[in-house]
Amino acid sequence: MENGKRLALGRVLRNLPAMNRTPVAVVGASGYSGIELLRILLQHPGFDLMNVTSRQFAGRPVADVFPQFGGCAAAESLVFTTPEVGALIAGEAEIVFLALPHGVAAGYALPLVEAGKRVVDLSADFRLRDAAVYEEFYGAPHPSPEWLAQAVYGLPEVRPDEISKAQLVASPGCYPTSVLLPLLPLLRNGLLDTGSLVIHSMSGTSGAGRKESLPLLFAECNESVRAYSVPKHRHLSEIEQELSLAADTAVRVTFVPHLIPVTAGIHTSTVAQLALGIGSGEVTRALGEAYHGKPFVRLLGEGGCPDTRHVVGGNFIDIGWSVDTRTNRLVLLSAEDNLWKGAAGQAVQSANLMNGQPEGTGLLAW
Repeated sequence: MENGKRLALGRVLRNLPAMNRTPVAVVGASGYSGIELLRILLQHPGFDLMNVTSRQFAGRPVADVFPQFGGCAAAESLVFTTPEVGALIAGEAEIVFLALPHGVAAGYALPLVEAGKRVVDLSADFRLRDAAVYEEFYGAPHPSPEWLAQAVYGLPEVRPDEISKAQLVASPGCYPTSVLLPLLPLLRNGLLDTGSLVIHSMSGTSGAGRKESLPLLFAECNESVRAYSVPKHRHLSEIEQELSLAADTAVRVTFVPHLIPVTAGIHTSTVAQLALGIGSGEVTRALGEAYHGKPFVRLLGEGGCPDTRHVVGGNFIDIGWSVDTRTNRLVLLSAEDNLWKGAAGQAVQSANLMNGQPEGTGLLAW
């Protein structure tokens, strides 16, 4: 987004009238995405964080477990509880964020939705429409396949109206967000050869979650770059699903994720053959039309090269592109924070829409 538009939007949000604060809860608030949800929600003008759960830290104040929130009165008084479905149903929270592993989230999402709560699920449990694809990529039958068609895939820039009305939002994965937002407008407009897409993504180590793991030790990751989950990373399933919907035909891509020695950030490079007669002007026009007025998509223009340094700690995705006239290939680039636009920030962006407030509320800061 141009600097002037960004500053104007910031002024609009700062000058909004006082909001009635909607009570919310975070289930699984001790992982990296959960921590960023806390960071956002503790100071969000439209939400009142009523309940945070963690089996490991139950009974301890949030600011005691995470000293970075020290001095925040809400964090010092808010105590972690055990994640009990019955207590969440009986609680005041109207919107519940699930920051849980796949396979676990569904056990919370369905009873909460059936009890009238609205749910934003950060796991993969409801991102796919086809139960067979879920089983193929996640290695187990889906626990509630009848709900796959009812959940809304939560890309706010793509489905704002559906999200605003949704009972259950499946917030996209971090890699898919970085891949889909640059590609979807181009496939919808038929600008690319759909059989030619090759995608390379690089992610910081926080993308693997907050857990003990030998491959994630500092000595194993530092000064090293390595590919992993090749050729069938789990996120490939939702990438191909959403690309196919946009293109209105089956799309298969090559996706190669890499681990890089930084804490946060994703950089994605996509190479695709341009359709016959298509040039840089059509690419620029399609992206500009798709993301005009979208506060968190910053188009860097032709020749722009996104840098993770400029997006980490915020909810923006920066997109640049170049056309290689020698090969008639498009090089499409994006950068985002995997814990913000790829997880917590995007989940709050969807919750803002569900709550009837501007999607940037509580997310814009410089």
